[in-house]
Amino acid sequence: MMEIWQVPSEDARRLLALPPRIRTVDVNPTQLGEEEMFRISYFLGIYKALHILFGNDLADSWVKLPNTNVMFGGQTPLAYMIAGGVGAMRNVRKLLDARCAGNI
Repeated sequence: MMEIWQVPSEDARRLLALPPRIRTVDVNPTQLGEEEMFRISYFLGIYKALHILFGNDLADSWVKLPNTNVMFGGQTPLAYMIAGGVGAMRNVRKLLDARCAGNI
């Protein structure tokens, strides 16, 4: 997903809460902790919801587009998640899940 979304490696490490010296492609899934697994789970849900809601092109670029939703404050969802950590990821996932369910 980080490649599809064209997230720079430093931002990907921050999003996944990985130490600075570890490249995301070198991560051994068996060595991930609970927080890293939650973060990956949120990203999988976000990715899936975006592809349910939008065509592939918009779904794959949505995280890097400025967003007018009050939650994002005009910034991109990616910037919001980088700054807000796991709580922000959870909020984005909830927003998209609600949109998929037709609640927003």
